[in-house]
Amino acid sequence: MQPEDVGLARGARRRTGGLRREEVALLASMSTDYYTRLEQRRGPQPSPSMLAAIARALRLTLAERDHLYRLAGHAPPRVDVRTDHVSPGILRVLDRLDTPAMVLNDLAEVLAQNELAVALHGDESRFVPDDPRRSRYYRWFTDPDERALHDPAEHDRLSRAYAAGLRIALGRDPGDPRVRGLVDRLLAASPEFAARWADHDVSWRPGSEPKVLLHPQVGRLELECQVLVAENEAQLLLVYTAAPGSESAQRLRLLGVVGGRALATRPA
Repeated sequence: MQPEDVGLARGARRRTGGLRREEVALLASMSTDYYTRLEQRRGPQPSPSMLAAIARALRLTLAERDHLYRLAGHAPPRVDVRTDHVSPGILRVLDRLDTPAMVLNDLAEVLAQNELAVALHGDESRFVPDDPRRSRYYRWFTDPDERALHDPAEHDRLSRAYAAGLRIALGRDPGDPRVRGLVDRLLAASPEFAARWADHDVSWRPGSEPKVLLHPQVGRLELECQVLVAENEAQLLLVYTAAPGSESAQRLRLLGVVGGRALATRPA
């Protein structure tokens, strides 16, 4: 894999045939020293979440990812329910899209974003794997700042959709401790979520959804969010587009110029 494949500059005097250690560490959101010690077998056994980050950084196939887990002494994750591994094909799609796009799992945890998605929603890789705030569902019901980006007229619809999405995830695997733990946290933290959860609504379906976002730099964005589902139904690809020639399309282009890190530096 070459630096251009992952959006990095090649630079001068490159002797490395592929990616440098510091580049892999950057892509995996870990320190270069930690990654180097892993490569040299001087570090502790890496956790499954660390292995998932390395697999995403190196664009491994599922077979390659499973081999990495076994080398590190872990059983590969199940693929019939949830995996945080994003296929190289999907990552290549993200690299080539000129509109905001991201990949989420069924807990609404962002697994990959392109640069425009970071400009639109902020850098969601800032959350560590065990932090419940990594889930958009959790932030929506517990953090007022999460709602500030959305038109208040959409809040009720989104609350119902998010509660339904989480109930669908629980129905897919009722014994999943990650889903159950997230539900229990939300029931304890949010009366609104508890009310929505009591509706037992599972009517949410992927497709095309209108979104009105109130971006702090470029203003009101009227977008269409196309939701595509992975084969195992445990990952979603979200692609945001604006009608050609519209004011929102102009603002979306402006976002790519001036909005690059507008939300990326929000504290975790």
